[in-house]
Amino acid sequence: MAYNIVVIYGSVRSERMGIKAAKYMVKKCKECGYDTTFVDPVEYPLPLIDKMYKEYTNDDAPEILEKLAKIIKAADGYIVVSGEYNHSIPPALSNLMDYFLEEYFFKPSAIVCYSNRHFGGVRAAVQLRSFLSELGTPAISSIMPIPNVDDAFDDDGNPSDPATERRSKRFLDEFDWYVSAFKNEREKGVPY
Repeated sequence: MAYNIVVIYGSVRSERMGIKAAKYMVKKCKECGYDTTFVDPVEYPLPLIDKMYKEYTNDDAPEILEKLAKIIKAADGYIVVSGEYNHSIPPALSNLMDYFLEEYFFKPSAIVCYSNRHFGGVRAAVQLRSFLSELGTPAISSIMPIPNVDDAFDDDGNPSDPATERRSKRFLDEFDWYVSAFKNEREKGVPY
């Protein structure tokens, strides 16, 4: 079965290195047979949140927000690719994701984190796990940290370390299991 997976990237910096990790995850998702959509906050320049998507009435939500809502609603799961900004998640990521709530419910997420140092963004991943859970898209137990992201991929998202392929396969196999389990249970009904 082809699952609908959304890869959400979190940086809007002009010299962003993590985009290479995001490209890699999009490519790996497509190799898994997923219908994959990439959401980049540069392509969805939403203002700082004033109202959530659900707070708009009579189809008065901005067009860009309606377009993004269709993508978020249709997903079976989310892979969030996040850098570490001051030991936390990027503001563009939280702003983009905060526009929605019920649209995420009962769909799993997975965390790919990165930094240009040795920790690979894991401090951001800790906060991101709580954030995603509160949004209703609990993260799988594994994360995929990418240290030294500057050198981890070429500009097209091809990894420089062959171990990345092995790690991503295991990571995506686990994610696939959760996506399947959640989808099967959603089809039976949800608690509310």
